[in-house]
Parts: sequence; structure tokens; C-alpha cells
Amino acid sequence: MELLLISDTHLPVRAKDLPAPVWDAVDAADVVIHAGDWVSVDLLDALEARARRLVGVFGNNDGAALRARLPEVARVELEGVRFAVVHETGAATGRERRCAREYPDVDVLVFGHSHIPWDTTADTGLRLLNPGSPTDRRRQPTFTWMTAEVADGSLRDVRLHHLEP
Repeated sequence: MELLLISDTHLPVRAKDLPAPVWDAVDAADVVIHAGDWVSVDLLDALEARARRLVGVFGNNDGAALRARLPEVARVELEGVRFAVVHETGAATGRERRCAREYPDVDVLVFGHSHIPWDTTADTGLRLLNPGSPTDRRRQPTFTWMTAEVADGSLRDVRLHHLEP
């Protein structure tokens, strides 16, 4: 099962649309995971229409219309791998310990908010993934998103993709 992980799209504030390579990844993915800060309901509608399956949460910049349609935390099991998706996880310092304590029944935690790509593993085995942002790189050198594969109860081939500004 092919996954696309995105977050912090901030449409149409930071960009008018997702970059074409991200739309290509949407078309290729079995599941699209969005970790919040959509800003516009239009992107949610477009991804719901185009993605085979969409798992998403609201972020701190998402208003009432998005909060009415999305949870703060989403949980899903895909090919035997237990995922949680949340926008904010707090400060980078202590993140692995804190998230392992808050999500003890999860194999992978996908999060956003910082726009900084992140891929670490807590002592408990919890994998923490932040795909960065495909539309608002802030102080990062490139726009980013992630793809991954899940099969036979394991997460494989996690890749961070870069798009030059």
C-alpha cells in the first residue's frame, strides 16, 4: 500500500494550489495522509474527490468549516500498521518521549505544524514523521512531502521528496 504524507499546505494563502508533483503523488497513492493546516475547505474537497482514501486532521490555522469535518487526532490501521495523525506535538526537545507516552498504542505518528521534515524513532519503537510543507518552506531550503509503503505489518521505504523553490 502506497502512502502520501503531506501537511501545512496553507492554501490559498501560501500557494494557489499544490505543486504538480504532489498531485501526481496523490494519484499514485492508495492513502493520502494530511496532518493539518489546510486553511481552505477547497483543498479538502479536492483531495476527497481525487484521493483513493484520505485521512486528515485539522491544524491550528484551520477554521470552523474544516474543524467541523476533520478530527483533531485521526487513527487508522493500514496493512497492520497503526497510525495516528495530529497537527501539533509541541517542542522538538523531548518529542519522542512525550509522543511515545501520549500514543502508546501506535506504530507511526504523522504530524505537522513546524514545516520542518522530521523522521525519528522513540525508544518504544514509535516512528515520528513530519513531511514538512509542499507549499510553505519557511526557513527550509526546499518544499517537502513524504511517501512510504506499508506491507505485512511494517512501514517501508519512507522517502522525503524535495521541490526547489
